[in-house]
Amino acid sequence: MRRLTQAPNMALATLWADLLCEGGMPASVQRQYLGAAAGHLPPDECLPEIWLRHDEHLERARALLDDLRNLPQRRWRCACGELVEGGFEQCWMCGALMPR
Repeated sequence: MRRLTQAPNMALATLWADLLCEGGMPASVQRQYLGAAAGHLPPDECLPEIWLRHDEHLERARALLDDLRNLPQRRWRCACGELVEGGFEQCWMCGALMPR
């Protein structure tokens, strides 16, 4: 097993591990309960970590996480009038796709 990265919180750690698994790179979250020790241990040692089962997936996993961390940010107005911001390509209000 190989440590890939630390996540800032459990929600992102779980999301990243799930996406890696879906991409064919078995991953697990470690230190998920260590946050309870914050104050007794250094804070950077209490963050959840993503671990890969197979070392050969390391470069591909790093590339996938880099893509996730750097999603293009957009700001567009849907035909229904809704202002959509962030990495979203679909309107929250009506479900229409972002015009190309």
